[in-house]
Amino acid sequence: MSGFQVICWICSSICREYGAVSDRHKAQSIASLPTATMYQVIRGFILTDSRCWDPESQRSYQDLFDKLDTNKDGKVDVAELRAGLTAMGISFRKGAAQKIVSSGDKNKDGGLDFNEFNKYLKEHEKRLRLTFKSLDKNNDGRIDASEIKQSLEELGMDITQEEAQTILQSMDIDGTMMVDWNEWRDHFLFNPAHNLNEIVRYWKHSTVLDIGESIAIPDEFTEEEKTSGGWWKQLAAGAMAGAVSRTGTAPLDRVKVFMQVHSSKSNRITLLGGFKQMIKEGGVASLWRGNGINVLKIAPETAIKFMAYEQYKKLLTPEGEKVQTYQRFMAGSLAGATAQSSIYPMEVMKTRLTLGKTGQYNGMFDCAKKILRKEGIKAFYKGYTPNMIGIIPYAGIDLAVYESLKNAWLSRYAKDTANPGILVLLGCGTISSTCGQLASYPLALLRTRMQAQATLDASDKSTMSGLVKGILANEGFFGLYRGILPNFMKVIPAVSISYVVYEYMKTGLGISK
Repeated sequence: MSGFQVICWICSSICREYGAVSDRHKAQSIASLPTATMYQVIRGFILTDSRCWDPESQRSYQDLFDKLDTNKDGKVDVAELRAGLTAMGISFRKGAAQKIVSSGDKNKDGGLDFNEFNKYLKEHEKRLRLTFKSLDKNNDGRIDASEIKQSLEELGMDITQEEAQTILQSMDIDGTMMVDWNEWRDHFLFNPAHNLNEIVRYWKHSTVLDIGESIAIPDEFTEEEKTSGGWWKQLAAGAMAGAVSRTGTAPLDRVKVFMQVHSSKSNRITLLGGFKQMIKEGGVASLWRGNGINVLKIAPETAIKFMAYEQYKKLLTPEGEKVQTYQRFMAGSLAGATAQSSIYPMEVMKTRLTLGKTGQYNGMFDCAKKILRKEGIKAFYKGYTPNMIGIIPYAGIDLAVYESLKNAWLSRYAKDTANPGILVLLGCGTISSTCGQLASYPLALLRTRMQAQATLDASDKSTMSGLVKGILANEGFFGLYRGILPNFMKVIPAVSISYVVYEYMKTGLGISK
């Protein structure tokens, strides 16, 4: 299965996930019916005459509400919604019923009365209508395979015409190889995801998973997100997630830098020993030394990377043509290099502050003044070359491993649903980021040592090639991986913290309900 066939799986599984017939009082063979037949059963079973919100459909939803309200208290709570729709033939994935009730429960009484129930479905239909119109490129009231292919390409998902036809068939009830509004609406009616971008985002490799290294390929935003302002909310949510994540894992980051610079065969520093030295020298608070500027650089770096990424895509793509995968990778790598170049002096200051002793610097501005006065402007770009070289292996391996893990999961487990769940997504992101770090770690170590040269003995100061030769001669190959243990230890908590904070920030900013 190709990386982009996930869209086919998502679209074809939505109905099974939200509309698969499961009533055991019906013939057991219904589960084996062709997809179109199953849709017809669901239609007749639940969505009878529910068209375009005319009085007849209003009556239909009143009937549905009455069936769901099993205790006849005038409200449908999460348990009733889940049990009622499952009993009538619609199974929900975990959390879907809660999401629907939370979205429609305006008075926060834990349930939906009929007005709230009806209003939620109306608003949901409006959003589905907008998505349908955005897909219907020629405005003929129907969606064909070429329109699906074009729309997914605009979202950054390259698929073949055959794959687009397979997606279309999963929604095409009458066999015309076109999907009209009613077919589209019935297919997604009880799916809390209300636009194609949300569905695609199941498997988009989001940069929200902040592990302290901001050199991954930037996130892709749709034209709708760019015009509506949704992009900056996602960037703001990601920045806040990164800030909390980096603060939470700052002690591990500091001991990593400490081991990268000072640990050697003759001066072995263990993880526990490094913590003891730092606490003895500056107290517990010293474990967060350098974290302030590490958090502060997130905002400018994220903004510069996003703007540069959009410009590089335009430069690399011939006018009138779609952006190809390799062009996205090139644009992302160049955007990462541009952002890193812009904020690199802050990287040097972060390293100096992290390694500094108590009282050596009175904040980042004092650090900047002392570096400028003693070493000149060039000192702010020490270690720049290995840092730039490290972008390609990190971003490339991160992306390649993620795609491989995604395809492996889809081919083996995506039988009933293409939604992998939080644990699988976090697992794939964690493993791919770790692999990217593993490949680029020697370059990161060289960068850190070169940034810290003013704090080292004169004999330790060298060029990039000189440092490599010295490390290999004195410490062997594994000397290039000094400090990798705390680096790996911080990946899982960093990913977990950033994901949780990102989800809360999205809700707070109104990105997701």
